[in-house]
Amino acid sequence: MAKTPSPSSRRAARETALRILYMMEVGKTPRDIAQQETVEANKLDEEAAEFSCLLVDGTLSHQDDADVAIAQHATHYPLDRQTIVDRNILRIAATEILFDLSGAPYGVVANEAVELAKKYSTPEAAKFINGVIGGLIRAQESTRDSEISATQGE
Repeated sequence: MAKTPSPSSRRAARETALRILYMMEVGKTPRDIAQQETVEANKLDEEAAEFSCLLVDGTLSHQDDADVAIAQHATHYPLDRQTIVDRNILRIAATEILFDLSGAPYGVVANEAVELAKKYSTPEAAKFINGVIGGLIRAQESTRDSEISATQGE
């Protein structure tokens, strides 16, 4: 089993995953080519490259579920009105949170999503993403707390 990448490697892996998803959606680049080119261009170490692949795989596998969750918290900005970058940042973060993809604390996932938005989108987008992810985290924590209460009540 590969060791967990450092926080800076995780950040680079999240950025790489965003670039891969963008290349696939905008450039219609096949996934394996987008992944290989982007991982090499970003000079990721083995652990970060594996984490990036995990994020891409998870995001693509759970895209429908992530989109439903995002839509519930972005009621004034449906997915088709969001920029490709913002939509993919939200999908990556939602997948990490909903499916515990990375094992990272929710706050870290939210912060990383906001930092990606600041770098690749706009300050307004960073606020929007923070709000959507914040709502998603609150809903996820509420669901988890309800499940724990139900289990303890048995």
